[in-house]
Amino acid sequence: MAVFKDFQWSQSVRDQGNNVDEFKKINIIYGRNYSGKTTLSRILRALETGSISEKYNSPEFDISFMNGNHVTKKDVGSGQLIRVFNDDFIKDNLRFIIDDEKDINSFAILGEDNAKLEEEIADKEASLGKLEEKSGIIGKLISAEIDYHSAQKAHSDKTAELEQKLRDKANKTGTGIKHNKSFGDANYNVTKIKADIASVSLDSYNPISDEQITTFYELLREEPKDEVIESTEFDLKYDEITEKAKRLIEKKIMASDPIQELLNDAALASWVRSGREKHQGKRDRCAFCGNIIPPNLWNKLDKHFNKESEELRQALDNVLKEITTEQKRTSTLLDIKDSEFYSQFSDKLDLLKEDFSNTFTLYINSLESVKEQVNKRKDDIFFPLTFEEPGSVADDLNVLRSQYEKIREKSNKLTENLSSNQKKARSALRLNEVHTFLEDIHYANECSAIESLQQVVTDAETKKNQIKEDVDFKKAEIKDLKAQLKDESKGAERVNDFLNNYFGHQFLSLKAIEETSGDATTGYRFEVTRNSEKAYHLSEGECSLIAFCYFMAKLEDFETKGNQPIIWIDDPISSLDANHIFFVYSLINSNIVIPEEYSEDGEIKKRERFSQLFISTHNLDFLKYLKRLPGALNKKNSRYLIVTRVDDESTLSLMPRYLKDYVTEFNFLFHQIYKCANTDIESDESHSIFYNFGNNARKFLEAFLFYKFPNAVEKDDKLYRFFGRDALSSALTDRINNEYSHLEGLFERSVMPVDVPEMKSTAKFILDKINEKDPEQYEALLQSIGVEQ
Repeated sequence: MAVFKDFQWSQSVRDQGNNVDEFKKINIIYGRNYSGKTTLSRILRALETGSISEKYNSPEFDISFMNGNHVTKKDVGSGQLIRVFNDDFIKDNLRFIIDDEKDINSFAILGEDNAKLEEEIADKEASLGKLEEKSGIIGKLISAEIDYHSAQKAHSDKTAELEQKLRDKANKTGTGIKHNKSFGDANYNVTKIKADIASVSLDSYNPISDEQITTFYELLREEPKDEVIESTEFDLKYDEITEKAKRLIEKKIMASDPIQELLNDAALASWVRSGREKHQGKRDRCAFCGNIIPPNLWNKLDKHFNKESEELRQALDNVLKEITTEQKRTSTLLDIKDSEFYSQFSDKLDLLKEDFSNTFTLYINSLESVKEQVNKRKDDIFFPLTFEEPGSVADDLNVLRSQYEKIREKSNKLTENLSSNQKKARSALRLNEVHTFLEDIHYANECSAIESLQQVVTDAETKKNQIKEDVDFKKAEIKDLKAQLKDESKGAERVNDFLNNYFGHQFLSLKAIEETSGDATTGYRFEVTRNSEKAYHLSEGECSLIAFCYFMAKLEDFETKGNQPIIWIDDPISSLDANHIFFVYSLINSNIVIPEEYSEDGEIKKRERFSQLFISTHNLDFLKYLKRLPGALNKKNSRYLIVTRVDDESTLSLMPRYLKDYVTEFNFLFHQIYKCANTDIESDESHSIFYNFGNNARKFLEAFLFYKFPNAVEKDDKLYRFFGRDALSSALTDRINNEYSHLEGLFERSVMPVDVPEMKSTAKFILDKINEKDPEQYEALLQSIGVEQ
């Protein structure tokens, strides 16, 4: 906010042991003009008024109170009673300072002589209690707020614990769903796992089986397959063959002049028939016995082996050929190649191949049975046989082919839908992973525990709000009673009391003027008067006095008095002389920081009028007075801080020892020279030390040498008297006097970088000379800035 850029309290406000320090009951803040003191006061004023200036560019701040509440820009209504004195307060309430034709906002303080109302107010205030004492209804509210925050923390911690488990499961490196390639979602996060949890929590969700898990993982490993071509139609010849075989085997034929001996011996008949083929028309003698073959033998055999028997024999041979052809053909009818199919069909294909092999064997056996019967008839051609038809398995083979075709179609369909099926498989596997995870962490129990804690939060909030309503109601009652006592004319009188009693301004006063409409009074307005006439052209000092007296008097208005607010006073001594600075301190000391007093029976008669006090100043004399405030030097009760600005950035830190303990600009300037002599040249943070060195050194030496050489001598050069008249001393002191701290006549110095090594050397030279000329004073100066020699 403004000159505070990403200021972090825990990084800046640390003690010598590097421990983070805090504000205390009394807080004194020192800072030069334009260092950022007023910016700090404006944050507190925003909490008082409920709004912040729109001219700030996206301000961000976070203030914590001891009751655990945090306040940011989004909710500046802090619920704390705060009173801030700064420029904004003056502009809002004392418009005459900007325009002397304007008036001052009136305010009412408690009237007098109404003992009954005051007694009733005191009773109700006692019932309401005090924040710092944690008594009464306020004490109950503090306790309820603590319970509420504790319940909130327990709920928040439990929720965060479960949230972390979900976050780890979603995207933790190595084990998170995000990093599992099988689930295929590199952008998986907490939002998505919560959506999956909602899906698996539905009654309609059924976890997948181990078998399905295996199948899905196999599917994810698949690459798209080429289309499996349809198998050829079997067109089995079994029925056709058996029909022919049956007809031929059972066919009856007769020989023209049969040879009985051949009819009786089929083997002999086969031998003769074979020998006939080898001899007739080829030999005159028998190749077996060598005898001459009788001429009539061929005629006799032709009558036995007639045309009808030979045609039957040829028909039987044709059937045998058909059987052999069918056997060879059917062996390749169903060629199942596992590589053409997806792995999920492997089991079915293996079973199908086994069934086909078994059924095909039966089919071959059936054909072999037919073949045997055909050969048997062929061997005994003249005797018909009864055909014994084997069991047909042709239909079974066709059924197996149909099963194969279904698997083939499914495989081809899977190729078409592989991408979408794999997406469904990933989803199913991911949801199963989430379901298993929920069971492992007992998610339902975790949610029930969180719901129970939320109920505790709700109950605690309800109780807190009820007590808050009681507090607000009681405050409203007290406010209403005080309104009956209020007297706006007393406000102006109280301001005048401060002006007259503390500052002696009897000629300058505040006048309460009653506003009327007809016969009715509509209120009061305040007007600044001088010698009973409206005052114009007030000096800056007079404006400052009236403004601060007005603020002090307003602390006694009926909304503030007795409520111990947080008070922030920002630089109240602007344009005031030394006497007035002391009286401002006296006014604060006597009317705000009032030490507690006890009566003989131990009851508190007086108490401090604030719960926490902040006073900022740029004036070292005023800072010196503030150290005298009761409790200001108690380390447990007070805190001293300094606002430091470098270029356009300010920070808040603990006040240096030399400033806190000694409170003189002389010690401050010596410390700046010491830091210049001992600071790292390369550090960017040291820039302001070197840049301001010329002015700091000149001012320090003017003060130091005045007390060293208080006599006034014409054309006396104290620098040369103290440092010596050698060449080095002359050069360095001349640079201090004429260049480092002045630009007049040397404008080029303003556009040239500061010669840092020369600055450092000069600072060391100054320290060495002081140590040489007055070692006791040098040691005392070092001790004043917390440095051991």
